[in-house]
Formats: sequence, structure tokens, C-alpha cells
Amino acid sequence: MHAITIPRPGGPEVLTWAEVPDAAPAEGEILVRAAATAVNRADLLQRQGHYNPPPGASPYPGLEVSGTDVATGEAVCALLGGGGYAELVAVPRAHTLPVPAGLSVADAAALPEVACTVWSNVGHDLNGKTLLVHGGASGIGTFAIQFGVALGATVVTTARKAKHARLKELGAHRTIDYTSEDWVAEVGEADVILDIIGARYLARNLDVLASGGRLAIIGLQGGVKAELDLRVLMAKRASISATTLRARSHDEKAAIVRGVRDHVWPLVESGAIKPVIDRRLPLSEAAEAHRIVEASDHIGKVLLTVS
Repeated sequence: MHAITIPRPGGPEVLTWAEVPDAAPAEGEILVRAAATAVNRADLLQRQGHYNPPPGASPYPGLEVSGTDVATGEAVCALLGGGGYAELVAVPRAHTLPVPAGLSVADAAALPEVACTVWSNVGHDLNGKTLLVHGGASGIGTFAIQFGVALGATVVTTARKAKHARLKELGAHRTIDYTSEDWVAEVGEADVILDIIGARYLARNLDVLASGGRLAIIGLQGGVKAELDLRVLMAKRASISATTLRARSHDEKAAIVRGVRDHVWPLVESGAIKPVIDRRLPLSEAAEAHRIVEASDHIGKVLLTVS
């Protein structure tokens, strides 16, 4: 098979389309002939040498895939610990999902990582609450906006001004340009915050967090270290979680996937949530896809398709 390899850490140019040994499924796994994968920021970090795959995972980048089960011909998509940038992918059966009705097999590659991330961090108790989504134009952001709206939340999001119209089309009730507006003043108060920035936003997130609110940190684009005034947290009876999906155990991921299948997939199949795909490129052009995501010149997901 062919896969995108990373011979050495570096820029997008180090990504190499190469012939490699075929993926071989272990016990409890299936072999998927890939139709597409999607680019996530974790892939960029892995390429740079900052985010190695967990033990036992494929060395190739790619945290999600869609395609067909080689043994049964069933159309599936899956959450991965790595290996999505390849023609064949070995996947734990418990981490697979059926391709939602109404979606092409390739487009389903835009869903597993974002659906599992949002479901496991935001949850389902959103009706009547205010959800603040930082980075609303990202793959996770575009999914979270639709998820929050579908569950009855008032959704506020931060993004560059040029992307606001599209985010409002997805259902965002308010959009804030973080480059020119004081988003703390504009938000006022939020019950749940989904944050991809990390350290730089920590204190300001606490400023807007409502009493009894929840802050879920899922990214560190704004740094890894910050001071926290615990008195603010205690006074608000608020909670902070900081999670990654990739490093979770097999059983934890399987439980998240089951939750997505039971509670999120019906929203996708009803049309309440749709994958937002900025563009599609051949897998062999992964370097160009990384440049696009690195520059934040996209809205939603950038897919890599396998012919």
C-alpha cells in the first residue's frame, strides 16, 4: 500500500508519499480500504515532532478515516490513534461507526474526530444554556456550533470577521472577531466553554464562565502555562477539564464512539448536523493540505481523498 510518511520532523515538505507494508489487522480489528481521511491540527504537531502516536498505533498521521471494510464491504468511518493517511487502515472494530445515511463514504471522514471530541467534552446537557466555542471556523468549531444549536443552546463563537457569515449560516447566534473585539465584554457569560487556545485564554475564560459552568480545554494553540486564581473558580463553583482524545484507552474510546452512535448520529442523519468541508485534495498532496490548515485559511475540514 501507499501512505504518507514522516521521515524527519519539519515543515509540510517532509511529508512523503511512499510505498509501505500493508496494514494488518490484529484481533478485534478490521481492515478498511480508505476512501478519505481528514487533516487535524494534531497531524501538524506530529509532523513537527511534537505529538508522537500512542504506543501500538500506526506511525503514519491521520486520526480518522472512512472507507469500506475489506472483509464485508460495509461502509464505515472510524476514530484512529494514527494511520489515517494510508490506503489501508487497521481499525479496532469498537472504534468504527456506520457511514450516516445521506452522506458519501468520503465525506464521512470529516466526522469521527470532531464528533467524538465535542460529544466527550461538551456532552448533551445544553438546552437553554449558552455555549461559547472558540475557533468556530475549525472542524471542531463548525461541528460544535451545529451540535449546540441542535441541543437548544445559545451558541456564541469567536473567529475572524471574514468567516462570520458562514458561521451564522451554521446557526451561531453571535459571532465575535477576536482580532478586533473584546470577546470577554461581548460574551458576557457562558455556561459551557469549548476552548482550543489554552493558556492565553485561561483567565479570560474564567471571567465569562457562569456560576456552575464548565470550561473544557481541548487545545493549546495559545500556550501551555498560565496562572489560575482559584478563588474565582471556587466562587463560581465552576469546573475545568483538559483532555486529549488520542491518548485515551481503547475502552474509553469505545464508550465515546457508542455515545456518538446513539446520540449524535441521529442528528447527522436528520440533517441537523452536516459535515463542513472546505476542500478535498488527493492524499498524495497532504503537504499542501497541511499548509492550508496551518495558515487557518479554511472553514471546517480539509479532506484527503484516496483514489
